[in-house]
Amino acid sequence: MGAWLVVVGAGWALRSRAYAIYRGVTLGLQVLISCALVPYFGRLFPAVAVLQALVFLSALALIRPGLRGLAYRTLVSVPASFFAAGTLLAWPWAIVAAFGVTPHGAWLPYFFAAVGIVQSFTTREEVIDVTVADGQNVTGLKRHAHGELRVARPLKIVQITDPHLGPFMSVKRLHRICERAVERAPDLVVLTGDFLTMESHSRADLLASALEPLRALEGRTFACLGNHDYEALDNVQHALATNGVRLLVDEAAEVRTPAGDVQVLGLDFVWRNRPEHLARVTRTNPRRPGALRLLLLHDPSAFRHLPDGEGDLVLSGHTHGGQVGFVSLGLPWTFMRAFVSAPDHGLWARGVDRLYVHRGTGHYGFPLRLGVPSEESVLHVHARTLSSA
Repeated sequence: MGAWLVVVGAGWALRSRAYAIYRGVTLGLQVLISCALVPYFGRLFPAVAVLQALVFLSALALIRPGLRGLAYRTLVSVPASFFAAGTLLAWPWAIVAAFGVTPHGAWLPYFFAAVGIVQSFTTREEVIDVTVADGQNVTGLKRHAHGELRVARPLKIVQITDPHLGPFMSVKRLHRICERAVERAPDLVVLTGDFLTMESHSRADLLASALEPLRALEGRTFACLGNHDYEALDNVQHALATNGVRLLVDEAAEVRTPAGDVQVLGLDFVWRNRPEHLARVTRTNPRRPGALRLLLLHDPSAFRHLPDGEGDLVLSGHTHGGQVGFVSLGLPWTFMRAFVSAPDHGLWARGVDRLYVHRGTGHYGFPLRLGVPSEESVLHVHARTLSSA
């Protein structure tokens, strides 16, 4: 508890009140769970004490944020994330212990956290066929089948979203992901926001270096902004412009591809008045006849506010696929869906509009991925508007 006070006090004095409150809440929960379980750690107490100290050290280091080297990530960031995630997952055992009952199996959440470490550093490569603009009208907002229509030459899209440059997404790792995107020879590469974390705000060159392979596809790469991009907007704009990625902020671009003409509309991220915002932007950027209409919308929860018929295909991120769930086991359920009704991953439909929610290239917030692998896919988009191209 004393260490918690030191971190919160130092964060308030040396960084900001917002950071202090954030750390007060997240570390406070973690400390309360640790205190409830610590009598049951037995001979593992020295290791637990070291890991808990690393959690505090990591939080203190972020008062002066910077993207640290491999040694720091290996010895501090990753072990701290493992222990913090495992402890947060252990809250049911902490409640049992608080009532004086021995919390048998308290090692299980830490086992799952170890699995999460592996999943956080790995990516699932996929080729995904989706049917859009097929005239099928779906009542309400629902998870949707990928459809059976197949055209001779589908539109090939690689989406990069939520890379969150930081402890689990180094410059080199994101650079390799961009290299593989180019190697797949897509018609379009779209980046749907949230490029940075607290660790990577301080230097403008980091993201620019990571995205460098995308220069090879200039004229075919487009981006929209996510919520975290406004924390270091100049850095994000610099990185995109340096590498020939066109940032679309409530504006549209038209591109001719081997699969046919595509109109790409990038929507800004807004917290409030989403229906009015989406109505205004779609009205001032009307459909181009004969072109597939592709929307870039960082947060999929805004999809329900999109005016009917305005998005043949909407590409989103933001959710990290739900981040914790059973997707790795072939089941769609994620922890996120237990609390909110927003789309978490995969293909969704409402009316004639379709939404694809990418599981994310990286992650942020909860320390690890668990049961929801990051995604490195190629979308093959099949539409009648493309079949005659």
